[in-house]
Amino acid sequence: MGYLLYALLGLLLGALVNVLADDLPERRLPRRPRCATCQRTYRPLRWFGLVRKLGGGCPQCGAAERWRPLLVEVGLALVFGLLWARYQRLSGELLAVSLYFAIFALILVTDMEHRLILHVVTFPAIAFALGASFFTVSPVSALLGAAVGFSLFFAIYLIGGLVFGTGAMGFGDVTLSTFIGTAVGFPLVVVALLTGILAGGMITLLLLLTRVRRLRSKVPYGPFLLIGAAIALLWGDRIVAWYLG
Repeated sequence: MGYLLYALLGLLLGALVNVLADDLPERRLPRRPRCATCQRTYRPLRWFGLVRKLGGGCPQCGAAERWRPLLVEVGLALVFGLLWARYQRLSGELLAVSLYFAIFALILVTDMEHRLILHVVTFPAIAFALGASFFTVSPVSALLGAAVGFSLFFAIYLIGGLVFGTGAMGFGDVTLSTFIGTAVGFPLVVVALLTGILAGGMITLLLLLTRVRRLRSKVPYGPFLLIGAAIALLWGDRIVAWYLG
């Protein structure tokens, strides 16, 4: 029962993530869910992408519902269910990690759809992670992780600008890596960032070799950092223990 209830919480937060992902990139305050085509405001039951997808889209204009709202809601429901299975009981750490994944989902959507990692998301997320560190890592570990994340990606941001020109890497990647470092703490920030860098490098190389992208094409780096962060949160301790032998 706990698994299902917590998965339902993930579904509810997924609906909220979808609202924020639609409105924040447009610099609007979050509004009630509405049709992207005719701007009709949905009734409460249709606030969920799952319901809209099953119900055949907008009842006014007939526009088909996008897949993203459904994927976000179902994805977060599954993640929250897995987190409950991992922690087995309600705790400050479970709630913090769950909210981290909800924030990851929001950042992933805005970066994939708009190439934006919004400061209005990452700055409050950093503050939240500092507060949550009392239940997860420790304040000292969180601050060290934030320092490592910021320093490494700020250096990459500066070097990328010099080598490839302005915009090679957005400052949003710097604030994202700072948030990740704060959330996972030190030394897991090393696992998170190295995993993200390696994943990004391999995928980018593959895109270059297949000529899907050119050398100066811009590839969103946020998703790779988020993959590294998720791995560090779920299995980082085991990875560090394995490495140290």
